[in-house]
Amino acid sequence: MGHIELRDLDDDDLDAVYEMMRDPEAIAQAAFTASDPDDRGAFDTWIGRERASSDVDTFVVTERGGFAGTAALFTVDGDREVTFWIARHAWGRGVATAALRLLIAREPIRPLFARASADNAAFIAVLERCGFTEVSRTPSFAPGVGREVEVVLFTLVPTLDGI
Repeated sequence: MGHIELRDLDDDDLDAVYEMMRDPEAIAQAAFTASDPDDRGAFDTWIGRERASSDVDTFVVTERGGFAGTAALFTVDGDREVTFWIARHAWGRGVATAALRLLIAREPIRPLFARASADNAAFIAVLERCGFTEVSRTPSFAPGVGREVEVVLFTLVPTLDGI
């Protein structure tokens, strides 16, 4: 793993984000994706909405200055949530864990929440390494796999060191 940073998403990143979110193996892991990941118009509409929302903070994850994924903070029903999507070329080297730690450090609101498909062991492992604990499980339809899956809700509560 090289030096990991978060920076603001800009227009020059959109092609890389779109291509990353079309990776079939990543889609199978994430499960909760666009119903048609090859629809660039739908992607552009979605990312435009995300970028315009005052409740969403989207960042590019960089490794040694190069694109390695995205990480975001957003609000759902008044709760702050985190998510990340790491490009396959950066899997398995600690990039997601480093990026999530940086993301958590940017957000003062606690508790923070995260959701994952119960089948996404790598995502869950990163959340647990960063201090998130499981709160509940509920079934939900996941377009990325075309079936109902168990959604695991996690939370990160304040600790004595303030994280």
